[in-house]
Amino acid sequence: MALYIYSIDEAVDRKYVVTKSMSGQAEAGTLVHIMDCSEKGDGSVSVSYRVTETGQNFNADFASLKAFCKWARPDNFIARHYENLSQKDIIYYIRVTGRSFVSFYLPILAVILAVIWVVAIAAIKGMFGIIVGVVLSVAAVVGIIFFYKYQKKRVSMEMYSKVGSNSWGVVIK
Repeated sequence: MALYIYSIDEAVDRKYVVTKSMSGQAEAGTLVHIMDCSEKGDGSVSVSYRVTETGQNFNADFASLKAFCKWARPDNFIARHYENLSQKDIIYYIRVTGRSFVSFYLPILAVILAVIWVVAIAAIKGMFGIIVGVVLSVAAVVGIIFFYKYQKKRVSMEMYSKVGSNSWGVVIK
């Protein structure tokens, strides 16, 4: 799924899921339809959009195209099945699918590895402590990578299950 666009003109007449709330306009998890946009000489972007749920029209200015892409992202799955999902589900989906390994799981891995090595060197001394530290470090890395992939797949399957059970009466497991 492409989260960034190369020109603001690519956003016209497309639906985007808002990832960050804008006070008095669109809340995170709502679907917006981009009706018009323009890029100014200084690189800032002006966007006219309609909130799909309420039908209200708004204008928003962003400092750059990158700022617009952080505010909203294209998501065909959410756009197609928006009425079958709750806003809480959409926000959770955005949060989990927006995570990257480096920004979310790498700090967790660093803490786990630090704890492993402190315990391996302080509590279990000598060569056996180093061997235990290496084995547990490899297991932690494999476990974190597995959990990263599993969590994204699980959230997607839960969303498909909700859409499937609401639309066709079929539950995907």
